[in-house]
Formats: sequence, structure tokens, C-alpha cells
Amino acid sequence: MAKNTEEKILYTLEQILKVLSLQVGSDKSLTERVVLLKSIGLDNKTIALILRTTELSVRVLASQSKSKNNR
Repeated sequence: MAKNTEEKILYTLEQILKVLSLQVGSDKSLTERVVLLKSIGLDNKTIALILRTTELSVRVLASQSKSKNNR
């Protein structure tokens, strides 16, 4: 197997592990789940796919959460 392919597989497995570990947050609000997924380094597109929403919604919820925390 080519090194590049191995790296892609490892990256994908890391992302799967992160998402599975967050299933504990399934009782959280959408905003809380966005914040949790952002905290493990997932991008907006991936978060939107996981939460079945749009990238715009993810950006807005993340931004609103940051604003609340800065008050």
C-alpha cells in the first residue's frame, strides 16, 4: 500500500474515532454539539454532514457560541 493511501486511512480512522467518542454528546443541543465537534478539530463541512445541517448553520452557531463565551 502506498504511504499516501496509508496516511489517508489513518486520518479517516482518527476522524471516526473522534466522532464516535462524541456520541456521548447526543443529548446536547445543536449548538453544544457544534462546539464539541469544533473542539476536536473537525471542519464546518464535516460537522454539517454529521449533524445533518448546512455549513452556514454551523458557522453561525459556532460564532454565536464564541460571542456568548466572550461576554
